[in-house]
Amino acid sequence: MTDHRIPLLCLPHAGAGASFYWPWRKLLPEGLRLAPLQLPGREGRVEEEPWTDVHAAVEGLVADALDAIGDAPAVAVLGHSLGAVLAYELARALVQRHGVTVGALFVSGSPGPSASRTRRASGLGDDEFLARVEEFAGARHPALEIPELREMILPTLRADVAMHEDYHPSAVTPVPFPVICLRGRSDELVSRQDALEWNAVAGAGFRFHELPGGHMYLNESVPQVVDLIADILGAEALPLR
Repeated sequence: MTDHRIPLLCLPHAGAGASFYWPWRKLLPEGLRLAPLQLPGREGRVEEEPWTDVHAAVEGLVADALDAIGDAPAVAVLGHSLGAVLAYELARALVQRHGVTVGALFVSGSPGPSASRTRRASGLGDDEFLARVEEFAGARHPALEIPELREMILPTLRADVAMHEDYHPSAVTPVPFPVICLRGRSDELVSRQDALEWNAVAGAGFRFHELPGGHMYLNESVPQVVDLIADILGAEALPLR
């Protein structure tokens, strides 16, 4: 039986896993199906070596993305921070190499793909690295205060940060699907001007939305984000029971 719901592929920020998005399930409308993609080095893939290159990551994610899409007529892709550039490159690959129809790309908490990253955390000692990441994100995960968990998390977090800081886009030609850019209104890492740079690659329409909060505004604004996604995709805005 064909599942006509629109899959929402979700890519996490640095250091996070697919479980970051699981709370969204209770809020999704009937027309959407949550499909977070898991990167290696965390959660169910903790034994695997984490990726350090966005383009290698996309190659590794394509098969899982196609499985998640199945026979759905279209897909939406969303990512926050590091996840935004992963989502951008994955959406491009799905359209160009696999003929998938992308209904919309949602990029959150990220400057446009051509932005240079001059202030870096890669290469710093552990304490300096964590302080810099905390400064960038405006938050620090409580697990990093526990030595055993910190030792487990650090290699993957370092790999993710390096992947983001070393990223260069595969192309900056306009994409054939709408780009919806989301930003926390008080984000001190990604300015409004930085976020608006996504308009340069939006070949089929661009929308920009700011929500209350800083760089990690998604922690508090999930209902508003889900409503916005449902409205843009035309999904019926009734939560699943």
